[in-house]
Amino acid sequence: MNCEQVKNILLSIENTDLDFEMIFSGKESKKVNGLYKPETREIILHNKNFKTDNQLVYTAIHEYTHHLMNEIHLRENAGLKPPQYARSHTNAFWAKFHSLLEIAEEKGLYVIGLENSPELAELTENIRKNYLEKNGILMQEFGKLLARAHELCIEANIRYEDYIDRCLKLPRQAARSIVSVSASDINPAVGFENMKMLASVRAPEKRKEAQGLLEGGQSPDSVRALMKKKADDVDVKTRLEKEKARLEKTIGVLTSRLEMVEESLASL
Repeated sequence: MNCEQVKNILLSIENTDLDFEMIFSGKESKKVNGLYKPETREIILHNKNFKTDNQLVYTAIHEYTHHLMNEIHLRENAGLKPPQYARSHTNAFWAKFHSLLEIAEEKGLYVIGLENSPELAELTENIRKNYLEKNGILMQEFGKLLARAHELCIEANIRYEDYIDRCLKLPRQAARSIVSVSASDINPAVGFENMKMLASVRAPEKRKEAQGLLEGGQSPDSVRALMKKKADDVDVKTRLEKEKARLEKTIGVLTSRLEMVEESLASL
């Protein structure tokens, strides 16, 4: 597979209006498999790192995601601000990357390849059932015990925070997360970390939707990005009505204050 073929694969997954150059370094690197240079819009792959074209395509999609994120950044800032390097692997990045991988899989351009290792496929199922799911169930039970401990602390006039800090030696945030998970109707098969994410979604219908996405194969980053987008896409009319109510209240307070000031001036 040559540079032009890889570039065509990337463009077939998602097109870009911002042209870029695909470069094979012809070298092996122990530090990185590839990199993206936003100033010159170059994707550089250390092609000697890869044993198969499938591995190379995975890294190419990763670096192409950086290019697409750079394109979005330039569009939003009219090209006036340089790319931000502080957090290049943001949640938005991973969500975009995973969505591109899914498209590549649908088009037959990339495969994760579990079918090539029956032992790995069996191990994966073992991890899901006997570790991720069982740990989720265990943490649900743990949360119920902590909730009961809280009740008993109140009955015994014991500070629950002190009990958590010094008796259980459990970080308070961890304790809150565990209790929150146990109080929500969440499928433990998604794993405890994902259960924490779902428990943070207050609306039951939205939580159920997010859980369905995870169960359907979406990555946690993709689900977070989707839920954030929906939260940001608040109905414009609702926002304007709330702003109108705030302004009317402020005007009322200011009007009342102005009348008081005018009355005071008139009496002088």
